[in-house]
This record gives sequence, C-alpha cells and structure tokens, in this order.
Amino acid sequence: MDHFDVHPPNLNKFLTHSLNANPWGLQVARILNASISAVNPYSAVLRQLEKIESSNENFFGRDSIWDFDRIKLIGTGKAGLPMAEAAQYFFGKRLTNGIVIVKDGYTNMAELPSDVRIFEASHPLPDQRGVKATQAIIDLIQDSHPNDLVICLISGGGSALMISPVPEVSLDEIQQLTDLLLASGATINEINTLRKHLDQVKGGQLAQLASPAKVLCLILSDVVGDPMDVIASGPTVPDPTTFQDSLDILDLYGIHDQIPATIRLHLERGQQGEIPETPKSGADFLSNVNNIIVGSNLTATQAAISQAKIEGFNALTLTNYLQGEASQAGILLASILRQFALKNNPLPRPACVVFGGETTVTVKGDGMGGRNQELALGAVTGLANLHDVAMITLATDGGDGLSDAAGAVVTGDTMRRARDLDLNPNNFLANNDAYHFFKPLHDLIKIGPTQTNVNDLTFLFTFSTDGTN
Repeated sequence: MDHFDVHPPNLNKFLTHSLNANPWGLQVARILNASISAVNPYSAVLRQLEKIESSNENFFGRDSIWDFDRIKLIGTGKAGLPMAEAAQYFFGKRLTNGIVIVKDGYTNMAELPSDVRIFEASHPLPDQRGVKATQAIIDLIQDSHPNDLVICLISGGGSALMISPVPEVSLDEIQQLTDLLLASGATINEINTLRKHLDQVKGGQLAQLASPAKVLCLILSDVVGDPMDVIASGPTVPDPTTFQDSLDILDLYGIHDQIPATIRLHLERGQQGEIPETPKSGADFLSNVNNIIVGSNLTATQAAISQAKIEGFNALTLTNYLQGEASQAGILLASILRQFALKNNPLPRPACVVFGGETTVTVKGDGMGGRNQELALGAVTGLANLHDVAMITLATDGGDGLSDAAGAVVTGDTMRRARDLDLNPNNFLANNDAYHFFKPLHDLIKIGPTQTNVNDLTFLFTFSTDGTN
C-alpha cells in the first residue's frame, strides 16, 4: 500500500466497547484507519496535480498547466477544505482567488490565504448560506476569459452545499422536495436527477457558466460506481437525464402530488420543451472541461484489504456496489458472516471481507441514526450467539445521517447484552432509532469529521478462536 502523508483519526476513536473488550480490537482499528487514510483529499488532489505537471501530454492545447493568465479556484463538498489546501499549496501565488463551500463544522483546519474564501452551509438540507455562497462562485467564474483556468474541486455533499434554485422555485420548496425524497428511500442518483433540473449550476451548468475558461475538475467520488454526472449533481459534466426522468421519479415514489406546485409546473414545462434541457454530451463548451476522479470507494476498500493482510487476515472485497434498504442489507450481510463463521468458507479464519457502497433508509419512525447504524441494527439478530465475529459499519465522512456517529459494531454477543438492558432490536428498527439501540451498548463509532467522503464501508470479521490473528 502506498504511503499517504495524512493525519487520520486517532486509532482510539474506532475502539468501541466491543472492540476494546477483545484482543483483536486494535488490529481492526488499524484496518478501518487505513481505509480512511487512503482517501485523504489533500493527498489525492496533490498527487493528481503533480501528475499533470510532470506529464508530457498537451493540457488544453498548452505546454503546461502553468500557461494561463489567471488560475481561479472553486469547490464544494465535505472534503472541500483539504482539497483546496492542496491546490493552494501546489499553485501558491499563481492562484488568483477562490471560493470553497463546506459543510458546517468542516473548517477546523489551517486557514487558507485571504484570497480564498471559505463558506459554510447546511447539509443534507440546503440553506440560504449555500445560495449566497453559490452566487459568489457564479460571479467569480462568469468573469472568465479564454486564457483563464478554473480549478473545480468536487466532493460528497456538494449537491446540497452548492445550490442556485431556478427563479421559479424557492429554497424552501427545494428543502421540502429534498425532505420528501430522503424519506421516500430514493437513491442519490434519483435525488440528483431532480436537483439538476431545478438548479442553475448542476448538471453541467457550472462549467457552462465558466466558459470560455478552461476547467479542470478534480472529483472525490461519493457515489456507487463513480458516475461523474451524479457526484454532487455533476456541475461540470454533461447530464444524461431529462425533465421526463424527473417526473418519472416523482411518480415512482408516489410523491408527485405532495411536492410544491411550482416544482411540478417547472418540471412539466421542461418536459414540454418550454424550458431548455440541461447540457448534453457534445455541447461545444465541454471541450474546455477535463473531469478526473482522484479518489473513490474502491480506493478505500483496496487500502483496507492491504492493511488486513498485513495484520494477518485472509481478506477480500466482495463488492463496491452494496445498495438497497439498509436493514435488509444488514440481514443479508449477517447471513454471509454466519457462513464464514460456521463453515470457515469461502475464507478460513481469520478473515476480513469488505463491502463498499451506499444503502438507503425508508423513514417510518422518528428515531435517530443513519443508514450505517440501521444496517448494523438489521444484523443483530442474525449474528446472535456466533463466536469470534464482528460486523462494523462506517460512513467514511465520519457522520451517519444526522447523528454524531459514523457507524456501529455488532458481535455475536450484542443480542445478549441488549437483552440484559431490555433493548429489542426490532422495536428500534421500527422507529428508525438505531442510534439509541447502540448508544447504551457503547458500540457507536464516533470519529468526528474525517474531511473526506467516499460512500460507506462494511467490514465482516472472523477471528482466530484462540484470540490471536
């Protein structure tokens, strides 16, 4: 595994009650830590810029990345600040100015120079601060010339943070729609399809606004499969979706009549051709845009597997495409871990199997948690009474849902401990309240903001029966 010059979360932050109580806890913590370290945004951006600089390839018809009159910086997402720090370090005084939008609480790092402004905004529901910051980005890039270079840094959360609603639709109405979509169990691909058709910078429109400047967009992927048109709603990427697709999604989830009338009217006008579609492949301005993914869920799982092998585990990644209802995914993964534990197959003990992806939660209750905690809760019954096993769920950004936890740990002893405290996992699942199931068990993983975001990770472990690996 490559060496990454990073400052990852302290190992002790990964050590919940169940991990502290077992001899393999520190090994597991190192594996989790390796996965987060591998997708450090600062390192990912700096490596890519250095690769471009050292390449002999033509860069937008120029000999070098330095052959521009002005270099502007824009960015949005949970990893926006460390990505911007890397760009600032690389370009130094050649960086003319910049604007970066990050999630609340994600500015606890070294300040950037005064000519790069940092805005905080709300996530997952957008707010007026995001609208104001996005307008500042629009103002910055609209004053661009053919010999300008715009460095665009995109990471998870960018859809909510960088927002410029179409004139006919208010921010409050966008918030109502987002609430309905999140509660319905819609996928991020579906949510972002609607966002792109109700916004002035998403779906390739940001790059269109920056034209005739050249745009280099460096992307940290938080979407399963890394489709660039979906990550942060693809502000610099042609949009393959349509107004009709947006209306079909509303019908699919039965919320067509629940959304604000202004949104419905805007989408219907677009479907009828009265409003221009988002930019499609082949648009002239796209020849001035270069989009590059610098880190992804695959990067994180590969690093975890490498570290697991160093720790003495038989290790593999089964998929980076884990999706579906979180609690049902938990049941499935518990059955897979049971196979490993009881049959010592397809990998013998000690084993580490990693899943990457992003599940969804259809909200029916008023509890607290997120998809990673709910996935873990769904596995509690299926793992009951198994020996020397663990399932660990982890949101790579450090925040799962609207809670302060990144995920949770489940072992074969979790059910017994829960019963001792009169905690019934089925009752907590019915209320979408995984947080308050795991909290009294002291098995919530709380690592704080990691400054990165590449979807979620789930780890299945079987350990040697003698307690060593």
